[in-house]
Amino acid sequence: MAEDDSADGLKTDELSAVIREIRERVRASHPAGSAGDIALPDLLPIAHARDAAEAKVASIGTVNPRRPGVLNFLVQKTKKLIARMLDWHVREQVEFNRGAIRAIEAILEALNENNRALSRLAAGELKGVRERWAQLEDVRGHWAQWRQEWERKLSVNEVQFLRSVADLQSAFQHRVTLMESNFRELMKSQHTDFTGALDRSGLEIQQRLWADLEKARGEFEKLIHTELRLLRQRAALPRGEAVPVSAPVAGAPPQFDYGRFAERFRGSEEYVKERQRFYLRFFEGRSAVLDIGCGRGEFLELMREAGVQARGIDLSEESVALCRSRGLDAARADLFVFLSDLPERTLDGIFCAQVVEHLPPERLPEMIRLASASLEKGGVLVLETPNPECLAIFSTHFYLDPTHSRPVPPALLRFHMEEFGLGQIEVHPLSPAMESMPSLATLPEEFRDAFFGGLDYAILGRKLSS
Repeated sequence: MAEDDSADGLKTDELSAVIREIRERVRASHPAGSAGDIALPDLLPIAHARDAAEAKVASIGTVNPRRPGVLNFLVQKTKKLIARMLDWHVREQVEFNRGAIRAIEAILEALNENNRALSRLAAGELKGVRERWAQLEDVRGHWAQWRQEWERKLSVNEVQFLRSVADLQSAFQHRVTLMESNFRELMKSQHTDFTGALDRSGLEIQQRLWADLEKARGEFEKLIHTELRLLRQRAALPRGEAVPVSAPVAGAPPQFDYGRFAERFRGSEEYVKERQRFYLRFFEGRSAVLDIGCGRGEFLELMREAGVQARGIDLSEESVALCRSRGLDAARADLFVFLSDLPERTLDGIFCAQVVEHLPPERLPEMIRLASASLEKGGVLVLETPNPECLAIFSTHFYLDPTHSRPVPPALLRFHMEEFGLGQIEVHPLSPAMESMPSLATLPEEFRDAFFGGLDYAILGRKLSS
């Protein structure tokens, strides 16, 4: 009895071992539970459902068994016949069911393979990953500590570097300031020395130059006037005859270089030309202008620049030659002869500056009559002469010219112009005495205006009728 019990116990142990082995194989084929921290899906319900479906597919077309007997035999035969007859009708359904079972088996196998892979990963590979992850965590901890220390050292080094840079910059700026100051002082001293030497050299050169120019100018003027005097003397001698030397005739005009005289006491050509620009507005747009006593041709040059056709006459052969050398239309002629021979109403403008004071008083009306007759209607006559209402001319320049006859008051010229058909008369004071006599500025204003208004004046009249 005891042996039977022991034999039964051995059989039970063997059976339990076989069951465990079968379970392990099933679990190996269909792993479930978890692989480490990863939860695996349980595939046994899917396997049971697959087995149930296979059993159903296998039972399609079969007949349930019945107890033996003639009646049951006939029933079985009838069912089998009907099943064969309906086989063509359910064949496609059977094929579909089998295909679905195969698909489920493939899916189940793929899922089983996935679970097995996850199990292997959890068993071996995931362990290595965890070890590497632990190492990385250790490295991370060390890196955090090293980073904090590195940032602290970096901040300390940065502060030290900035302090060093600031010290170097301040030292450099100080040295630059000292160098700039020394350079400025050096340049200032050198500039002062250079300026002083340049001023001394320039002054010395200027003095020598002016001395040489004055010397050359004196010699050149002496040569020019000697040549001019010789030319005048030769022109005055009759050809082939000897002229005896005699005493000068009383009352005859003095013999001297009038061009040089005008240059010194009337002013340079640029000065006279600039003063005569005042008359441009009265002759703009005119086509036939005559300059009586054209001299060096300042007014003729102004007319040429303004595009006005103008010609001049003068008694001085030297002045006429000078005008012609500049391309100006000038001729040597006496104003009374020239105006008498000129057809009436052929001019629309006449300009006469510093001439009427040279004429005898009895010939002044004749000159204005001839000028008025030569003008067409609207023509303008402009006369410029020293102003006797300005007392300053008698102490300055009127009697410097020995060819002056007498000063002509503006009221007298206005009277003669009105007598010979000129109207719209205008009188313009020129050359204020204040410019040449600054000491007059201390006099009372009323006294200055009454007696020192202008050294010269211009009187203008227009032809009223033809």
